[in-house]
Amino acid sequence: MSTDIETLLEELGSGDETRAQQAIEALAERPFDSLPYLVILLASEDEDARWWAVTALSYFPPEIAGEYLIEALDDTAKPVRQCALIGLQQQPHVEALPGLVQLVGDLDALTARLAGGAIARLGETALPALQEIMGGDNARARIQAARALAEMQIEAAIPTLFEALSDPLSIVVYWAEEGLERLGVGMSFFNPE
Repeated sequence: MSTDIETLLEELGSGDETRAQQAIEALAERPFDSLPYLVILLASEDEDARWWAVTALSYFPPEIAGEYLIEALDDTAKPVRQCALIGLQQQPHVEALPGLVQLVGDLDALTARLAGGAIARLGETALPALQEIMGGDNARARIQAARALAEMQIEAAIPTLFEALSDPLSIVVYWAEEGLERLGVGMSFFNPE
């Protein structure tokens, strides 16, 4: 192992957030040199080591780190999965969509929200998956899908947002209205008379 990368990895696991952040930035400047060592950390039994590895990979370009962030969506530790979701928000990766769709209805509210946010960052590519979720029975998933549609602000989502106005969940209706408002459609389709 390169001595300087070894030092950076020690800093990464030092427990000092400032030093760890500096190490992450230095590792990200040398992604091809540091990637093999971060991949080893991803296989560690130590949850903290995996979390820090995923955090560092979140700073790498998606073409280098995307597959590892996607794999981390299946990690046994919730914080590692959540960290991968944050990474996929920072570095959108279309190949992550199937894993994100699975997590958007997660029982853990933060996990579901992070998954929805990562889906929103994929833009129009994610629209068919979001439309399918909106037509499904999973209430948690519909909430996050509606929020993602509102955040995406794409005109192709307008029909789906209009359909969501009749959802039995008021929070889904809220996000549908919010999405339509952001798109400039708002509630102007109602005749007040």
